[in-house]
This record gives sequence, C-alpha cells and structure tokens, in this order.
Amino acid sequence: MPSRRVLVLLALTGGVLAFVLVATGSLIAGSLAGVAGMLYALYSTNIQYDQGFTLGLIAFTAAVLGGIGNLPGAVLGAIIIGLIQQFNEGLSWHAPGSDWTQSIVFAILILILVFRPEGLLGERTPEGG
Repeated sequence: MPSRRVLVLLALTGGVLAFVLVATGSLIAGSLAGVAGMLYALYSTNIQYDQGFTLGLIAFTAAVLGGIGNLPGAVLGAIIIGLIQQFNEGLSWHAPGSDWTQSIVFAILILILVFRPEGLLGERTPEGG
C-alpha cells in the first residue's frame, strides 16, 4: 500500500484537496462514533464515564503484545490475552482467580517486552538497534 505522502500527492495531482478529504473522513468517523455511543447508551441501562477504558487497555495491550503495526500480531496478541483470561477465570484448580487476571496479563506483557521489545510478530527496525 502506498504511503500517506504518495496518496496526498496523487490526490493533489488529480485536483482533489487533501485537507478536505481528511476533514470529511474525520467528520464521518466522529459522527459514526457519536451515533454508536448513543445507541449503546440506549441499549445499556447502566453507563459510566470510564466504561470502555478496560476494553481499550486490553486492545492496546494486544496490539503491543503482537507487535505495533502488524495485524496478524495484534490478532495473535488478542487470542493470547483471551486464552489467559479464560483459563484464569474458568479453571477452579491451580488458578489464582479472577482478581489476578489483569495482573497476569500485564506481567506476561512486561516479560515479552523485556525479551522481545518489538512484540511477538514484530520485526526489528534499523532505528531500534
């Protein structure tokens, strides 16, 4: 896929103003996010201001675990986190319990980042050393 700079140059060459496309895309994305939030608030009767924080944190952790900018890595990270959570909360024998689930996930993330900073499926870059 071409870089953003190439796409902007192609758009400018074709007579399309790039900032109009970016502004329109942001407007559409914000509107859809607002509608989705409103529909979720109507569906769920109990909402809080920090309701999506944990899900966002888990999604970010999955992306970092698999490798930033790598879709298969993010999917692998999400599967690993899901399996860890379900095994820890579902098994009654030799499992620390559901209170320790987040701690175990983040401990595994820290261990992986110490020994493989680019993530599980990430690639080393020349800038990274």
